[in-house]
Amino acid sequence: MNGISLSELCCLFCCPPCPGSIAAKLAFLPPEPTYHYVAVTSGGNVTYKVQFNDRAEWQYGEREKELLDVSFTTNSRGNKIACMFVRCAPNAKYTILFSHGNAVDLGQMSSFYIGLGSRINCNIFSYDYSGYGRSSGKPSEKNLYSDIDAAWNVLLTKYQVPQETVILYGQSIGTVPTVDLASRHQVRAVILHSPLMSGMRVAFPKTTRTWFFDPFPSIDKVPKITAPVLVIHGTEDEVIDFSHGIAIHEKCQKPVDPLWVEGAGHNDIEIYTQYLERLRRFVSVELSN
Repeated sequence: MNGISLSELCCLFCCPPCPGSIAAKLAFLPPEPTYHYVAVTSGGNVTYKVQFNDRAEWQYGEREKELLDVSFTTNSRGNKIACMFVRCAPNAKYTILFSHGNAVDLGQMSSFYIGLGSRINCNIFSYDYSGYGRSSGKPSEKNLYSDIDAAWNVLLTKYQVPQETVILYGQSIGTVPTVDLASRHQVRAVILHSPLMSGMRVAFPKTTRTWFFDPFPSIDKVPKITAPVLVIHGTEDEVIDFSHGIAIHEKCQKPVDPLWVEGAGHNDIEIYTQYLERLRRFVSVELSN
């Protein structure tokens, strides 16, 4: 029935799991924080500077840290959310709102952001989910949606970035809040890197419908996105099966040519040359036409 065995179906109806428990098991593995923010007071105003520890594996020097503008905001659920604006390109046409994958935080992603943004000529704004890095609270599905809304508001208000120049980029679990935001707001484009259809479809691969307790139901939200969507997925993904990327791509209103990386897994797509090539073409050619 609907791709689930009789025993699984009985278990689901007799004692259906709550979405929070599924989400916690499937998605949330926040690492020990790899950075902290140091408050600087000047003229009664408080700003922050970032400091990394060794586990952040910062690949640049002190001068490049000046590219990182860090701050805190508060989401609608009362959690303090750490934010980072990476000024990668002086003449950037677009700004990427990047929702990172699991088991990393802003400290570990900072070097990657500088490298990516400088190569595709985009600035990058990112944030840590509740319970990740220096963000307070605990990770949950509801917090994911509240976290990206808070980040979105900072990007549009504090940094005055026009929403028609924003590209939403979600990686793995980060595709969940990315799809949710994109389904509710008009943006320039969306990039979904190793997306999942829903939590139950990851836990029970034969699931073919969305159950009422299914967390992360991106497959039902993707059709509401009106912006162009680029889907990226490795054909040998061992965490989120390649079939998820295909299904998400097929549900898009405005899909562009996807990037299926032959032989790539869940965490190594970025090392393949076609990754940067595809992003460059998407940003500099396809979005400009």
